[in-house]
Amino acid sequence: MIKRFFRDETGLELSEYAVAAALIALATVGAFQLLGTNITGKITGLANTVK
Repeated sequence: MIKRFFRDETGLELSEYAVAAALIALATVGAFQLLGTNITGKITGLANTVK
């Protein structure tokens, strides 16, 4: 019974998609945070130059 359980792959695809979606979501959030930080720095530098 235990061997049959480990060989059974019926629910494997759904869990793989869930893991992939979670990784994509984390990468997207990280990219937006980094991009937001860089843009804030550029705007602050531009504002200091204009002063």
